[in-house]
Amino acid sequence: MTQHIPGEGESRLARGRRALAEIDGEAGHAVVAALADIAPDFATYLFEFPFGDIYSRPGLDLRAREIATIAALTAMGNAAPQLRVHIEAGLNVGLTRQEITETIMQMAVYAGFPAALNGLFAAKEVFARRFPPQGGSAEGSLSAS
Repeated sequence: MTQHIPGEGESRLARGRRALAEIDGEAGHAVVAALADIAPDFATYLFEFPFGDIYSRPGLDLRAREIATIAALTAMGNAAPQLRVHIEAGLNVGLTRQEITETIMQMAVYAGFPAALNGLFAAKEVFARRFPPQGGSAEGSLSAS
């Protein structure tokens, strides 16, 4: 995956839109569209700051940034909708199910078992949607890569 290093003359908004499209695909734009009727300016903030400024910085690739984001959202324990979006994003940028699962499990040490359990169930939901079982049970889907 490419880094989103700021382009010469590219605005924060344009850079953020480009980064969001690469990282989240349609999921990120669906969030922005859902806010259009209540907080249209918030979409600009989402494009410019997290994606136009932070995700675009050199130093970490997109895989590392999504691991950090998944860990942080898991540790919060109360951000399941955002965690599901970033689990999808992690898969989009090349993380495996095993890497995502291990990242979430690691948070049991620092954020507690309830936060890790919430994270694992969010991951299970995303994995079931992205990788539906092929005529068998979904057992073991958390550890498959």
